[in-house]
Amino acid sequence: MKKLLAFAALALAAPLTAATQKPWTATARLAPSGSYVIGNPAAKVKLIEYVSYTCPHCAHFARDSAAVLKGKLIASGSTSMEVRSAIHDRYDLVAATLARCSGPARFPKLHELLFDRQEQWLKTAVAFDQTSGQAAAGKPQAQVMRTLADGAGLSAIAKTAGMTDAAITACFANEANVAKTLQVAQAMQGKIGGTPSFELNGKVIQNTDWSGLEPMLRAAGAK
Repeated sequence: MKKLLAFAALALAAPLTAATQKPWTATARLAPSGSYVIGNPAAKVKLIEYVSYTCPHCAHFARDSAAVLKGKLIASGSTSMEVRSAIHDRYDLVAATLARCSGPARFPKLHELLFDRQEQWLKTAVAFDQTSGQAAAGKPQAQVMRTLADGAGLSAIAKTAGMTDAAITACFANEANVAKTLQVAQAMQGKIGGTPSFELNGKVIQNTDWSGLEPMLRAAGAK
């Protein structure tokens, strides 16, 4: 027993090492805005990305920036990225609400998947709208959102990121989740002209792509 107690004391005293610490790219937390921040909370360079999950330009930015922004700047701990979702249509609302409900542990993966597979699920959503999209009309909001999520393939993507079927149902059943998603989107109105837009250490940046944003991040200290 004494040996066990001594071992427990040593384990509790041992600091967290790099081997056990989650990579910054897989680390997320809730910001005061209600959005998720991916990366080191103490990062010198703080980037806010205003995105829409149905925006092709946002998907292009995610693809073009991934190797450096995620693979180097966020991974190094020098940069954090807060994701604020705009709502352009009902599938935006469904996708952004699912992303919110995924929680800090799953958000980075689901956020990535929604853009990686955007072309596929948007085509599925369009086809679903043409055949069955109005089937849930007049039904409770939670049921409509779940129907759209299933029909567009968004539920399947959320499950790939680790969400359970029960968690997806509970997500839409809780009106507070949808209300917070809308609140974040409404706060953008009048601040940005379109997506993607950015805010770098408090300065709003619009009408740029990754080739234009990267030098600004580097100049701010991202490495």
